[in-house]
Amino acid sequence: MKIAYYIGGTEHIPLKHFARQLGIRYGVGNTCGVSAYAPYANGWDYMPLWKLKKEFADFGMKLSVYEGVDFIDAAKLGTGERDAAIAHFCTLLENLSLLGVKTVCYNWMPVWGWFRTDINLPLPGGATSSGFRMSEVADMPACGVTVSKDQLWTNLEYFLKKVVPVAEKYKVELAIHPDDPPVDCIGGVERILTSSEAMYQVTRLVPSEYNGITLCQGNFALMEEDIPTAIRRFAAEKKLFFVHFRDVIGDKYDFQETYHHTGKTDMYEAMKTYYEVGFEGCMRPDHVPTMYGDNNDRPSYAINGNLVATGYMLGLMEAIEKERPQP
Repeated sequence: MKIAYYIGGTEHIPLKHFARQLGIRYGVGNTCGVSAYAPYANGWDYMPLWKLKKEFADFGMKLSVYEGVDFIDAAKLGTGERDAAIAHFCTLLENLSLLGVKTVCYNWMPVWGWFRTDINLPLPGGATSSGFRMSEVADMPACGVTVSKDQLWTNLEYFLKKVVPVAEKYKVELAIHPDDPPVDCIGGVERILTSSEAMYQVTRLVPSEYNGITLCQGNFALMEEDIPTAIRRFAAEKKLFFVHFRDVIGDKYDFQETYHHTGKTDMYEAMKTYYEVGFEGCMRPDHVPTMYGDNNDRPSYAINGNLVATGYMLGLMEAIEKERPQP
C-alpha cells in the first residue's frame, strides 16, 4: 500500500517538500487547464504530461495516478463532440502508458462535478471545512443542460466500449470515482454513481481487468455503505485500483468534511481491511480541513490538514503492521 499526495498548483509546492521529509514517494496530479502550450498542445498530449511527471520526480516522487480529467463532459452528456473527447481520452491513456503512469481516476459527473454548497463551515479552533446542504439546491433551476439517469448509463457504456480496449492495450487502469455528493440530481443534471451497487455495475458494463473503481471513503460513507464490506467486495473482484482516505459527518443530504480521526467511519477497521485484502495501490488523504494558518484558496486541499492526515495514516499503518502475524 502506497500513501500518495495530490499536488495541484503552486500553492502545493510546500507539500512537495513535506512529502520528501515524510517519505511520501507517490504523486497524484493532472494537466487540467494547461494553457502554456495552447493552441498547439493540450493536457492529453505527451509533453505537458512529461513535464508533470518531471515536476514530481524533482521532489523524489513518482507520478502514479492521473486524477482530474476535465475534457470528457461531451462524452458524459452524449453531445456531438463526444467522439472527439473520447479520442482525446484514448490519447491520454497512450501517453500515460509511455510515461509509466498506471492509473487514471475519472468521474461521470457532468456540468457540476464535485459540488459543495459551503467551503467555510467552522470547526473548532478556527479551522474550516467544506460541506453540502441539499436543501439549498433542491429547487435550483436547470442551467440549460439536462441529462437523465438512463442517458448517463447509455453514454457511460458507449464510452467504456471505446476506451476499455485502449486501456487494455496500454495497461492503464480506469478507476471511476463515485458521484460527490451521491445525490440523485443537482440543477437538472441527474447522477447515477450514488451507491456501491451502481459502482459495481460500472465494472460489469464492459468487463475487463482494467475497468475498476476509486473507493472514495467519504462518498461510500455518505451512501451508508459499510466501508470494510465495500473494500472486500471490490478487492475480491480485483476492481479496487485507487483509494481516497477521508471521512465525513452527516448524510448525503446534509454533511460536512472532517478530520480523518473525527468522522463517522471506523478508520482503523478500514485501514486494517486494506491490509487484509492485500491492497497494493495508491491511497491518498483527501478533503482535509483548512486549519488555522492555512489559506483556503484550495478548499479541502490545504497543507496542514494533509500533514495531520498523513501522520494519522502512518500511525494506523504502523499499529496494524505490528499486530499482524509475522512470517
